[in-house]
Amino acid sequence: MNGLDPHAYVEDPSPGTGRLRPRAAFTSDLPVIGLDGDWRFRLASGLDDLTGDLAAPDFDDSDWDLLAVPSCWQMTGLPGEPRYGAPAYTNIRYPFPVDPPRVPGQNPTGEYRRAFEVPDGFPAAAAVLRFEGIDSAFAVWLNGVRLGDGKGSRLTTEFDVSAALRPGRNVLAVRVHQWSSGSYLEDQDMWWLSGIFRSVSVAARGVEDFFVHAAYDHTTGRGTLAVDVTAPTPVWLSVPELGITAADPAGPHMVDGVEPWSDENPCLYSGELVSEAGERIPLRIGFRTVAVVDGVLTANGRPISLRGVNRHEWHPLTGRTLTEDTMVADVLLMKQHNINAVRTSHYPPDHRFLDLCDEHGLWVFCEGDLETHGFEPGGWRRNPSDDPAWREAYLDRAARLVERDKNHPSVIVWSLGNESGTGANLAAAAACIRHRDDSRLIHYEGDWASCSYVDLYSRMYIGLDELAAAGRRQEPPTADPADDAHRRSLPVVLCEYGHAMGNGPGGLSEYQEVIEAHPRLVGGFIWEWLDHGILRRTGPDDHRSFYAYGGDFGEEVHDGNFVADGLLFPDRTPSPGLVEYKKVIEPVRIRIDPAARRMAVHNLHHVRHSGYLDFRWTVEDGGEPVGSGSLAVPATAPGATSTVEWPADLTAALDSARKDGPGHEVWLTVTAVLATDETWAGAGHEVAWGQGLIVPASSPGPSTPVAATAHDGYLALGAARFDARSGLLVRLADLELDGPRLDVWRAPTDNDLLGAFAEPQIKSWLAAGLDRMRHEVLRVAPDESGLTVTARLAAAGSSSGLDVVYRWTACDGPGGDGIRLRLDTTVTPDGAWPVPLPRLGVAMSLTGTDAEVEWFGPGPGEAYRDSRAAARVGRYRSAVSAMQTPYVRPQENGNRHHVRHARITLPAGTLLINGDPVIDLTVRPWSTAALTAAAHQHELVPGGRLHLHLDQAHHGLGSAACGPGPSAPSVLAAVPTAFGVEFSTNW
Repeated sequence: MNGLDPHAYVEDPSPGTGRLRPRAAFTSDLPVIGLDGDWRFRLASGLDDLTGDLAAPDFDDSDWDLLAVPSCWQMTGLPGEPRYGAPAYTNIRYPFPVDPPRVPGQNPTGEYRRAFEVPDGFPAAAAVLRFEGIDSAFAVWLNGVRLGDGKGSRLTTEFDVSAALRPGRNVLAVRVHQWSSGSYLEDQDMWWLSGIFRSVSVAARGVEDFFVHAAYDHTTGRGTLAVDVTAPTPVWLSVPELGITAADPAGPHMVDGVEPWSDENPCLYSGELVSEAGERIPLRIGFRTVAVVDGVLTANGRPISLRGVNRHEWHPLTGRTLTEDTMVADVLLMKQHNINAVRTSHYPPDHRFLDLCDEHGLWVFCEGDLETHGFEPGGWRRNPSDDPAWREAYLDRAARLVERDKNHPSVIVWSLGNESGTGANLAAAAACIRHRDDSRLIHYEGDWASCSYVDLYSRMYIGLDELAAAGRRQEPPTADPADDAHRRSLPVVLCEYGHAMGNGPGGLSEYQEVIEAHPRLVGGFIWEWLDHGILRRTGPDDHRSFYAYGGDFGEEVHDGNFVADGLLFPDRTPSPGLVEYKKVIEPVRIRIDPAARRMAVHNLHHVRHSGYLDFRWTVEDGGEPVGSGSLAVPATAPGATSTVEWPADLTAALDSARKDGPGHEVWLTVTAVLATDETWAGAGHEVAWGQGLIVPASSPGPSTPVAATAHDGYLALGAARFDARSGLLVRLADLELDGPRLDVWRAPTDNDLLGAFAEPQIKSWLAAGLDRMRHEVLRVAPDESGLTVTARLAAAGSSSGLDVVYRWTACDGPGGDGIRLRLDTTVTPDGAWPVPLPRLGVAMSLTGTDAEVEWFGPGPGEAYRDSRAAARVGRYRSAVSAMQTPYVRPQENGNRHHVRHARITLPAGTLLINGDPVIDLTVRPWSTAALTAAAHQHELVPGGRLHLHLDQAHHGLGSAACGPGPSAPSVLAAVPTAFGVEFSTNW
């Protein structure tokens, strides 16, 4: 650093000066002075606008603002207007010119001051100042003494304060710069935010550091425990439960019969380090061994499968500053949705999160604070990963990652970082980690071509065929035969897949089938856990709120709502994608065989038998319960399958379901729930379920056709009235209607609009004019048995179209249940149709802004053809308003898949709908056009009509926003199609 420039550290690539060697995060009984709370704060515009005597203890800062620490300064003032600058979002691009290590002169700089008291007797001679996280670069003074400076925003930094700390009043001053050379290493697809965003403390230090080594030998059941301790005085180890008392920590201590730690059995032994000086440090010890055996990832000698998520730290009001309650909520939601692994994308999390992973059981890929993705658009020119000037920074970040989190049994993999190209600095960081800790694996997706310095063959967003080929060890060869042989010996992990942006991801079931078919495939991590929406109000006098995304703060460059790509909505409400993922990855599979009157229970756990679950059955006839009971399932070993015969009471319930004659479908549902409380959920929490159709629905009885009759301006068919010129249904009994007419357009999903690896689907749809199709009626022809309407759907300028025939018939229902109005729709493509259709069905509208909807079919939430595993057949009720899924950017949503029949109740009457045999149902208080035009949820306002979509099919959801589009079975091709639906006003 140039000694003539006191601020040269901002652009110096080195990681900092004056810092102590990194060490583990731990607590002890030595005193700690917490410095969280209100600090005096001033935001300077740049290095030419700094407070010269910032560090002076007697500087008068009384007219400065108060700012909470920890916090991100751009989040202050929200959900109203940001008070200090504003958040900015980019995915890849840096929000400043790429000219490393230089950063803009307009560099917002936060100046912080905090006065605090040191009580008499505090051991100042052995005290450290600890920052858990500061973004991006900072310098620090205590009582006017400059302690040093640092970078590495999401890494812990400590300074020795023994020479500057004094009893009584002390003044801490910190200068934090939004941009620094470190910003080039922190381009992690998230909001750019600044400040002291994690906790600050002054702590007495006795024991400097320790490293717990707790291995497990699955062949003998023996645990080996050794603790490397760095301390000025002797230290003893006690683990009473293991019979270790006041022992030499280094051991090694051999312990027979220990319970190993795993995600399914997170067994932690309580221990303690006690120094000769009297310091006591609590330990939580988990015995486990991670290894690769014949290309398979194992833990404690058994293959494991990762059912994971990528997790950024986020809260819609506080940004990257999280409370422990928020972290607990994340972990419990993960466990409750069958998730067993977390990749800490793309930096180490708050250390308390890893404590929770240890406690509740989650495998962790702990990732370094590193991403240089913004160099990729320039062909990786000047990328720091291969620049010797940045080597020290890479090694520093790797060391601080490992040292802080090395004592967590949940951490099984060290990940170097993300999307930083390749280069010697990454290889050096891997070697550094391996030298320090060879008990864990090393991951880095960017090295997938050779895997020369990693232990896992990691890929992101690859298609099913490529994944299956990798499972067979048939991936394309590398240039170097040695690298090729090494890579084929490694397990395959999907570090990112199933991009959960907006409505999606689709195809998760297909991925899981491939993963489970090949032992080499470890599983993977959905991108990502949570939408990073920022809560905002629409205006100072308007208390409506919405979730902001990129561009909503006037950013010069931004990537829109690409920041909203999680399985949770910003308020941590599970999205349909999370509900789907829970079902797809359930650790126990229940298969029902109606013909044999038995079921199979397959246990996918790696160590836990199924005895922790209670199994229950329910029989429903047309969605109405007719019997329920418990099911005796043997405690099925991991990897095993038990066959269970139906008990007598279940057989009796099924036999009686149809005793009164024809009826609806009879379904058997079997659920597996927690038998007793777990740390992450209470008894009765559902883990898995299965369904079987026992009796199909009966066909309706004979009916009598009704003739169509012509009147002045309209045609009548039973209780139905049609416009004589257009053939549109305008009334059914007391209900005013508009439609139905053929509809092929949907409000584009994020996966329709974006294409990471191929042309976005929306481009071909717009080119084909699918958003502006004209419905031209060619002929309206009543006859003695009904009404035929012939029409054509086509776009201006296009010679291709869809010929459609609507055939209306009406019948007197059996048993005097009223008129049934039937619509048979036949669609025939005319001309070239190289593009799939967004949807294929009929659309209509009714007067009203809300209604009650009852349906029999899959539910209760939305489902689509490639995202329907979580929908179980039953009878459901909901208001129309509650059937809308509030994606951060409005888009196609709310579809109920394969509905058998539905009832829509409005003040004016009731509309009954029957599929033939099924129909997809969507009911909305706004039109597709309004849904397409809205950028945020608050822009959707009911327009006085309910819009009803009855679809034969939808194009699949896929994951194209950052991954593959729908697989072939989920593509909605334009081919000749016929489908039917019935309407009535009695059910």
